Amino acid sequence: MKPFDFLIVGAGLYGAVFANIARAKGAKCLVVERREHIGGNCYTKSVKGINVHWYGAHIFHTSNEQVWEYVNRFCRFNHYVNSPIANYKGELYNLPFNMNTFTKLWPDVRTPDEAKARIAEQQAEFAAVAEPHNLYEQGMKLAGRDIFLKLVKGYSEKQWGLPAEEIPAFVLRRLPFRFTFDNNYFSDPHQGIPVGGYTQLFERLLEGVEVRLSTDYLAEREKLNRLAERVVYTGPIDAYFDYSLGRLDYRSLRFDHQLLEGVESFQGNAVFNYTDAETPYTRTIEHKHFEFGTQPDTVVTYEYPLDWRPGMEPYYPVNNERNEALAARYKALAANEKDVCFGGRLGEYKYYDMDKTIAQVLSHPWLGDIS
Repeated sequence: MKPFDFLIVGAGLYGAVFANIARAKGAKCLVVERREHIGGNCYTKSVKGINVHWYGAHIFHTSNEQVWEYVNRFCRFNHYVNSPIANYKGELYNLPFNMNTFTKLWPDVRTPDEAKARIAEQQAEFAAVAEPHNLYEQGMKLAGRDIFLKLVKGYSEKQWGLPAEEIPAFVLRRLPFRFTFDNNYFSDPHQGIPVGGYTQLFERLLEGVEVRLSTDYLAEREKLNRLAERVVYTGPIDAYFDYSLGRLDYRSLRFDHQLLEGVESFQGNAVFNYTDAETPYTRTIEHKHFEFGTQPDTVVTYEYPLDWRPGMEPYYPVNNERNEALAARYKALAANEKDVCFGGRLGEYKYYDMDKTIAQVLSHPWLGDIS
């Protein structure tokens, strides 16, 4: 008999929740993590008493009552509401697109009906395009000239590293418009940030679980597999199979964290999106505002999107037709792997919000099998 029931590869959200539930049911778990810390991309690091979201902003939000009840067992969430600001060449607009956005964009617009009429008028310019061939045509058809060119085009080009005319149309399936003066980005009834940051949430999830940091599963696969009956793998699915079918594409990010001593507030809001193509970064994040901090200093992070290359951190799957087809072939291989399950954003090559990740684990059949 092997010493562990489960070997869990990755101490991010999927792996930590799986380990927590399995341990609570009496299973023995070993978590191995390539990085030097737990928490995956949700990891927060304290800098001058400010919990810095080290890998970009993470705002928890959910409509799933079961998920909300589960996470509140481990920490208290504050009442932070995500209301980002868009900066287009110095012009500031509220997000998501709502009446605050429309009245600033078009000073002669005052009512929801006037805003709807202006959007419809601009959408009509591309009404003859029945099947958009790229993001430019899709965005102009969905949003109209002013909204697309100022608030969507440049940001999307930086995210993808391509001009809008070369980005597939299907990546922009819809653009939600709100005809109320409401800057709440999410419509979920439950949202907020763990009081004290995300890292302490992960510490509580992994209480009583053996965790080995700075451990590369793929480099030590044979030795580690001998330790457990089953493997929960949350790393890149193509890496698991040694890229035998080819490499999947990802987008990567670079974070430039800057401590500004003696600055109480740098931008007055947690998240600013820079929507022009000329500004090299997509976002600035002032972390203290996630927890309503009153520290005398502040930390600001500049977020730069990057083309992913081997050896870089893969953040976002590139879900175009080529990659979707390749991922499907890898998933077919994964289905034949005995006693291995593939989960999470990289394991399934699919972007997930945090609550959807937790919901997946809560319903995992392996956890239901534990007696």
